[in-house]
Amino acid sequence: MKQYSMILTGDIILGERSADFLQGVAPMMEQADLVLAQLEVPYTDRAPEMKGLSRSPSTLEPLKGLVDALALTGNHVYDAGEVGVEDTTAWLKENGIPFTGGGRNLEEASVPVIVDMDGCKVGYISYNCVGPKAAWAGPAKSGNPYVEILTYFDMGDVANPGGPPERTVTWPEPNTFARMKREIAALREQCDILCVYLHKGIVHKPVKLADYEQTVAYAAIDAGADVVTASHSHILHGIEVYKGKTIYHGLNNFVAWAPYLRPDFKRNLGDTKLAVDAELEWAKKRQERFGFVPDPDYPTYPFHPESVNTVAAKCIVEDGKIVETRYVPMIVDKEGVTRVVTRENGGQQVFDYMKKITDGAGLNAAFEWVGDEVRIQAKEKGE
Repeated sequence: MKQYSMILTGDIILGERSADFLQGVAPMMEQADLVLAQLEVPYTDRAPEMKGLSRSPSTLEPLKGLVDALALTGNHVYDAGEVGVEDTTAWLKENGIPFTGGGRNLEEASVPVIVDMDGCKVGYISYNCVGPKAAWAGPAKSGNPYVEILTYFDMGDVANPGGPPERTVTWPEPNTFARMKREIAALREQCDILCVYLHKGIVHKPVKLADYEQTVAYAAIDAGADVVTASHSHILHGIEVYKGKTIYHGLNNFVAWAPYLRPDFKRNLGDTKLAVDAELEWAKKRQERFGFVPDPDYPTYPFHPESVNTVAAKCIVEDGKIVETRYVPMIVDKEGVTRVVTRENGGQQVFDYMKKITDGAGLNAAFEWVGDEVRIQAKEKGE
């Protein structure tokens, strides 16, 4: 029986020399039978907010031939307003790259992708679980399909009003949650394999999952998903197996060019008059909020130091079913290029890190090497 391979990615942010930043992962993508990816930001020449950020739609050119479908679902989809969504989706349509999770209104944004893989129909659908509300699509507004997440702060017995809460509780709002489950169930009837992408996770924080993350991921599987992937946190999160299906709780960055997140970044604005003080202030504030200082040796990759460890999800498909799930270890080098690594050449570092954060979160996935890739399975009881 012939086997096929399916690669699923975390966040992609392309900018200057986009082909160069894809060179470390391109061979893996070319060898896969199907690649489902996540595009993190919009691309347009018409929005002044994008000036100096290398966000022309032509920046996406190297993705042609490397990805079979994209999810546009994320908190940045509306960074350039309506024109950002319109120009990004127009370029993808013109260049024959199917996409889901972004559109001119909620109905359009919710349309899933169904890709043929040698007779096997693979469905791809996605949801924004982190907001902001500006990113949500509406009846006449562009953006993402979404699951609204509600938050309750419990101060416990600590006499410290205004201080940090003892406990933060999160759960999905019932109506948007029900819509997600209905749409996944409907797609289940149209495909052989169903992949769900969730934009979720606590940003720049290793290990910890918020309450809602497992609730929404489990519901996606109960509704018909065969595999669930996620990103948003810009750092790896653990893996678990639920009812025999794998959940990749945080795939981290796949390829990310983001020098504008450095406090010392200076935009080339040309003649455009933009107030960038707020942007620079945010770059400084994120150090206080998230508790890390970007490593100056990574000028285009100013993320948490541990986020140099990253992975791609890999599914082995046989007879129209996922028969095995894996991850492919990768490391981001100082030039900001994500590179696939072998077991002997950096892969063990990623393996050890993934085991640490998976065990630390109390998740049930166990890992073993298969060549230079890592097979995922549920731990035996008592392990």
